[in-house]
Amino acid sequence: MDMLWSGWGDPAKAAPLPGTVTGLLRDLLGVTPRDHGPAAIEDIPVPASPLTNATLRALAACLGDPAHLRTDAETRIRHTRGKSTPDLLRIRAGEVDDIPAAVLLPGSHDEVLAVLRVCSEHQVAAVPFGGGTSVVGGLAPERSSFVALDLRRMDALLGLDEVSRTATFQPGLRAPQAEALLNERGYTLGHFPQSYEWATIGGFAAARSSGQASAGYGRFDEMVLGITVATPEGTWEAGRAPRSAAGPDLRQLVLGSEGALGVITSVTVRLRPLPEQRVYEGWRFASFEAGAAALRKLAQDGPRPTVLRLSDETETFIGLAHPDRIGSGAPEAAGCMAIVGYEGTAARNEECRSGVHEVLLAEGGECVGREPGDRWAHGRYDAPYLRDALLDAGAFAETLETAAFWSALPQLYQGVRQALTTALSDAGTPPLVMCHISHVYENGASLYFTVVSAQGKDPVAHWAPAKHAANEAILAAGGTISHHHGVGTDHRDWYAREAGPLGVRVLQAVKGELDPAGVLNPGILVPVRHP
Repeated sequence: MDMLWSGWGDPAKAAPLPGTVTGLLRDLLGVTPRDHGPAAIEDIPVPASPLTNATLRALAACLGDPAHLRTDAETRIRHTRGKSTPDLLRIRAGEVDDIPAAVLLPGSHDEVLAVLRVCSEHQVAAVPFGGGTSVVGGLAPERSSFVALDLRRMDALLGLDEVSRTATFQPGLRAPQAEALLNERGYTLGHFPQSYEWATIGGFAAARSSGQASAGYGRFDEMVLGITVATPEGTWEAGRAPRSAAGPDLRQLVLGSEGALGVITSVTVRLRPLPEQRVYEGWRFASFEAGAAALRKLAQDGPRPTVLRLSDETETFIGLAHPDRIGSGAPEAAGCMAIVGYEGTAARNEECRSGVHEVLLAEGGECVGREPGDRWAHGRYDAPYLRDALLDAGAFAETLETAAFWSALPQLYQGVRQALTTALSDAGTPPLVMCHISHVYENGASLYFTVVSAQGKDPVAHWAPAKHAANEAILAAGGTISHHHGVGTDHRDWYAREAGPLGVRVLQAVKGELDPAGVLNPGILVPVRHP
């Protein structure tokens, strides 16, 4: 099943906001309904593919079956951009100026290699497409003519090594299917980002993803042991042992490369035993500062649970993940809510839980039982659907994230909130800015911000200065421009500043070796190198 073309996920799961919530948005933020443009995908005018017949024939010949090359309007629209709020607002307005010229569905590593050779010869850009969940402009290259390489046919579990506890997947396998295959054998990958239901294994690697249970299972880049990449110059393989001192780890060049250095065609990952039990509970803290200090204590000194998250006062009170409770002001919404989760055997969970309780109680926390944790677990993938409902109601809703060392976190938190509030208020649309700590490490943590405001006259233009201000605040406070969403085009200029001029030249040199014609997702991640 394809994702909703004008929003997120399964169309059957889309639901409007309750009337009380739309009234609250109107009264607090001045949100009013808007005309969203074309009501159906067939109403969007699409230009003809700019590719010549000779180029189309050459590309089709790489795929075995001509049906695996598609130029119909609907398929091309469904592969236009990603799922950021600006992406959705533009597609809802019928804007498809950066639509792919064709969509290709390769079925093997060799077919991807053949396609990339033809793209290089014909100067056609190639954009790998997994679940289409990018929210940073990762699917909109700086090239007027490009093809999308939809990897959905490459969806196999290639191997399972139960002795070493590793599995090798093709890149187009969606996360729920990968998890189901592993669960049948008693294993789990343990990677559950908010995009879980639609994202793919290859996408996780390409964007350096981090899941909601990262405190226990680690980030996806920590799970990857081996990787195979198709490039215009041939096959690139990295990783033949769990760890190595044989030079720099070249896997790390591929992880997070977003298709700019090659197309990932297989990924070998480490596995964990399927947990016997999953337990989630809520903890309340008097302030975000107090809650963050408690999380830091667990991250640095242990015991460390599998899931560890903390919402600030605004996010806790608003209850963004639960529309029926937005603005309720209920006693449970006071202070800051943390979610703590344990996944493993019953005995290990209880041992960890006992230690966590001792630490959090000493840090001023109050355990409020399993109901908040179970509610979070039940709705952990629902936020993008809520974003769609907010857009439908005329609100603007977007997210951004970053990470920093613990000592820099307070300044980062205040700086980004202030930048967003000032920029959107100056535009006449004062926002609600919410934040939570979503991933913790011994030395720091990530901050995930959610912004809701009225859309303004031009919603996309309305957001651009606020996003720019937030990015500037992130760098000024010592944060990284992206913790797990990737770079794309939205963050590329700030990433270049973060990496530094020499770091950028190193990446450009690597890209020049792997992709001399510059056809791999041009302008994404790596600034285009001009002669």
